[in-house]
Amino acid sequence: MKKLLVSAIASTMLLTAGVSAQEASSEKQAKSAAQFRQALLQLVRSNVGALGAMAKGAIPMDTQTIETNATRLEQLSLMMDDYFALDTSSFDIETEALPKIWQDRADFATKVDALTDASQGLKSAAMKGDESAYKAAIGSVLKSCKGCHDSYKAE
Repeated sequence: MKKLLVSAIASTMLLTAGVSAQEASSEKQAKSAAQFRQALLQLVRSNVGALGAMAKGAIPMDTQTIETNATRLEQLSLMMDDYFALDTSSFDIETEALPKIWQDRADFATKVDALTDASQGLKSAAMKGDESAYKAAIGSVLKSCKGCHDSYKAE
């Protein structure tokens, strides 16, 4: 019974930590956090670019690239909650992140989870060698990116 209680408390703490945001304590900390977020998103962009080009037919479908990029996107998506945990909205720093990210953490987390799920689906399609599923799976990844950008990225 004691183990169950400890497990329940630990789970609740982890879930709560993932949904709540901590405010940056200084402009320097906020700027640093924004730079790390931008670096993470640059890595996402670099992996999505080739996938988008394949979906449009601009470059040939390549199973190895699809699988590699999907794996990377999955890993990067799992880092996003950590990199967006620090609320930098009260500081005047260069960022395209809208304050809504920290005002509605649960929705933001749902959108990040959609990227994780879409990346896993794309990786699965690549591993199966199912070319007919590539475009649809790439489309799901791009749709998940758009869903987050539409809500949480400044124009």
